[in-house]
Amino acid sequence: MHRVTVSLDDEVAALFDAIVGEQGYQSRSEAVRDLIRQAIELRRQQSRAGAECVGSLSFIYNHRTRSLAQRLLNMQHEHHDLVVATTHAILDHDSAFETMILKGPTDRVRALADVIKAERGVRFGAINLVSVDPNDDHDPGEGRHHHQGHSHVSPPRG
Repeated sequence: MHRVTVSLDDEVAALFDAIVGEQGYQSRSEAVRDLIRQAIELRRQQSRAGAECVGSLSFIYNHRTRSLAQRLLNMQHEHHDLVVATTHAILDHDSAFETMILKGPTDRVRALADVIKAERGVRFGAINLVSVDPNDDHDPGEGRHHHQGHSHVSPPRG
């Protein structure tokens, strides 16, 4: 493990300490490690064209917007190779909250998320992506294992 020293002015340190406390970190170091991991992951996603990812796209939409629910469902079917699962929750008479679990090439997953977030009637969309690497290694002690047309992916260590 490497030790890094960071100097902060008093105001920034106080604001950071408030975040550390609000988020429930045990120490500043844990919070800084998370920030660094996030920066590394963002850089990894930006620099690896065609790389694989898993992600969640969450958004709120007005289900009364003309044919929006059907358009969203059609997009999911058109991209069945990327959409792993969806959840749908009714918030009120007009609004629904939906989360899509996505997996595939990062650029395609982002493109699908962008199209969905841009649909008329979709509000508050956010995507969270994690880069993954193909991983078909198995412990020989696991016994026989057949992939039957799918492959495993693993997040980077860190």
